[in-house]
Amino acid sequence: MCGIIGYAGHRPAVPLIIEGLKSLEYRGYDSSGLAFTHQNKVELYRAPGKLHCLEEKLGGQETFMPTCAIGHTRWATHGAPNEKNAHPHLDAARDLALVHNGIIENYRELKKELQEKGYAFASETDTEVLVQLIADKLKTAPSMTSAVAEALRMAEGAYAVVLVSAKHPGRIWACRNSSPLLLGAGVGENFVASDIPAFLRYTKEVAFLEDGELVEMDASSWRIYDIDDLREKKKDTHHIEWDIQAAQKDGYRHFMLKEIFEQPKVITDCLSGRLDRESKTVCLPELDGVPVPSRLNIVACGTSYHAGMWAKYIMERFARIPVHVDIASEFRYREPVMEKDEIIMAISQSGETADTLAGLRLAREQNARVIGLCNVVGSSVARESDAVLYTQAGPEISVASTKAMCSQMVILYLLALYWGQKLGTLPSDTLRESVRTLETLPDILSSELPRMQEKAADLVREYAWAESFFFLGRGPAYPLALEGALKLKEISYIHAEGYASGEMKHGPIALIEPDFPTLALVMDDSLMPKVISNLQEVRARDGKMIVLTDARPELDVDDTWEIPKIWGPLSAFLALPALQLFAYEAAVYLGKDVDQPRNLAKSVTVE
Repeated sequence: MCGIIGYAGHRPAVPLIIEGLKSLEYRGYDSSGLAFTHQNKVELYRAPGKLHCLEEKLGGQETFMPTCAIGHTRWATHGAPNEKNAHPHLDAARDLALVHNGIIENYRELKKELQEKGYAFASETDTEVLVQLIADKLKTAPSMTSAVAEALRMAEGAYAVVLVSAKHPGRIWACRNSSPLLLGAGVGENFVASDIPAFLRYTKEVAFLEDGELVEMDASSWRIYDIDDLREKKKDTHHIEWDIQAAQKDGYRHFMLKEIFEQPKVITDCLSGRLDRESKTVCLPELDGVPVPSRLNIVACGTSYHAGMWAKYIMERFARIPVHVDIASEFRYREPVMEKDEIIMAISQSGETADTLAGLRLAREQNARVIGLCNVVGSSVARESDAVLYTQAGPEISVASTKAMCSQMVILYLLALYWGQKLGTLPSDTLRESVRTLETLPDILSSELPRMQEKAADLVREYAWAESFFFLGRGPAYPLALEGALKLKEISYIHAEGYASGEMKHGPIALIEPDFPTLALVMDDSLMPKVISNLQEVRARDGKMIVLTDARPELDVDDTWEIPKIWGPLSAFLALPALQLFAYEAAVYLGKDVDQPRNLAKSVTVE
């Protein structure tokens, strides 16, 4: 989950590395550091805390204007977030510096072997073990490339590593295994990084590395080898359409708020080329040749899991396809039984989520067909799927995911319509109304978002005292309740639980009291009378209540939050940003770090 950048080129490397780390700080911020070579030795700067602490440390230091350097922003896995455990890590001779994302699972065994050879360790990390192992292999290996490959062949687990050597100034080695790393190919300069925004200002030409591929690069060239036999591999670059402005705040106070307000554009982009506006039908050319499944099994984590849960209701209603939704970290270990003609769908914003990738690979091992749903072109999910649906949401920087879920829901809704068309299970009037409403949805949402933010801020001032919250919903609103609770707890640190409203009476209602408020989704559908009955149970126990509704029902509640009524299940696309804005305004009101909530990182690339 850590952020990595390496640079070899013609520009001053230290400010470039700091700039790149700022764009990756969402991936980790317990500590940070950078290293470069100068006069046959490695210069190292590290600091605990957020990136500004490293900048302050560099402020009074002369950095000799190096043009090759590596940097890292850390999310701690091994060892406390302090300076000695911060990256980069050095070998004993201070000839090598290495940054690392992931977990070396057999580091204890490797460390013991190295200690028996006389190596001493200054940190608690698995990363230091790896750089010391490379130094050990370098004693007998014919080249640095061979030493790196030999050491990595011994390492078990997930990793992305980048290395510099005092004896090879201007040169960088990098390799990945089940952890994101990509190469940016520039003119007279080259980059490696965990994510595209780290170098997007300088190049849009990207080579996506596969597991077991080792990069050796300098300012003017790069080569890729297979670590198993050091066979050189050909690799094409891809042109990225994002621009740097898309990864900046554009005047918004936080990335999260910017990304919430980008959702109308996200919907427009998701629909582009996928709707036939004359015939009012759905086109998904990405799925040409992919049969309609007898059963769909969705595998995802966190917010993506909630998007999959929402899609279950839509898919079963429109396409009449049975859908099972699995938390990826459970799916990968439960020995799932996959039926003939079943399709697995792996959902991941980054396309690099470790548990989701493991579930995808398990499905492939059992010869199941896999559809990937992700945002990043060329990501691991995209490359390893039989077919891929891109959400086209652009870069999402805030740790708390917002527009990613919106984009996933749009694609999943289109998929339900698409398969419903093919199977003949979707009434023609439902299809026409769906397409018509989707076409108008971006404009409706654009006009409503400012009002939603204002209402969210007003409500937060009344409820920010709460230490716990219930979020309730039924049917397609139930996954939205789960997501609302997740957003509130992850950025405001208020304890929140999402429940299917009918489940309240089976235990959780015991917690209801005046100091434990409820936010309930009351949508204008066939389940509304049932939800209202559940709310009366809450009210009878003196629970304070906010109702988010598109139906304007007559209810005895403390606060009603009205959103516009739009057709059918597409009301979810107004309820979702309302819940996101409620969490956002709560975090702002309470003075929390909205874009970088404690203990969290953007892409969970470790198990």
